[in-house]
Amino acid sequence: MYLFYAPEIAATLTLPEEESQHCVQVLRAQAGEKILVTDGVGTLYECEITNPHRKHCEVCILHSETPEALHEGYVHVAIAPTKNIDRLEWMIEKTTEMGIDEITPILCEHSERKTVNEERLHKIMIAAAKQSLKTAFPRLNPLTSLNDLFASVREEDRFIAHCMSDEEQSSLQANYRPTEGKEALWHQIRRGKHTLILIGPEGDFSPREVEQALSCGFVPVSLGKARLRTETAGIAACHTAILLNS
Repeated sequence: MYLFYAPEIAATLTLPEEESQHCVQVLRAQAGEKILVTDGVGTLYECEITNPHRKHCEVCILHSETPEALHEGYVHVAIAPTKNIDRLEWMIEKTTEMGIDEITPILCEHSERKTVNEERLHKIMIAAAKQSLKTAFPRLNPLTSLNDLFASVREEDRFIAHCMSDEEQSSLQANYRPTEGKEALWHQIRRGKHTLILIGPEGDFSPREVEQALSCGFVPVSLGKARLRTETAGIAACHTAILLNS
């Protein structure tokens, strides 16, 4: 059964125009058919179509429930948008499928991409949430400077995944050496906590940004010895945190 998204369904008993069009024109749903609808904040509604209009499909609610959360705690990944925006979109899609709670695109000193299409990213997130049958959608924040993120951080467990060793080695070989001064993320995650993980741009965080993060209580962590693309690091961090909270 398809899952439709209607944030105001309990009050309006009507699907938004885009969802109505998909339901009535694409799927050719008829009056009397049952569909599943979510408000995106955790409630699942079983509904019956009463008026299959292609712009404002009307329904009546037969039953509602709040499914159990997929994992404990709260997982927030703040990541620098990639130069190729398709890679960030892919990361948002996949982490949404996994059950991430919050995503913040961040602007860093070495960022090659300084703008994002927030509306498009939000649509990708909603589509991924619906397809993976999520009733609670992630929070997708606007592009935020790293300074503003540091000023507003609220998570009790804070981690920064950067590539520098203690000696700031930048050679290719340095990426495959033991990550001195950094514990593996999976050893640091505490079950049930609110967790924020920072992932930098293709050029990594600057030394100043790393120092600033440390002064704000962030703990440096490793995602393994292999060198990862930005979007891969975001997915690896998200999967690790969610798996250890499942």
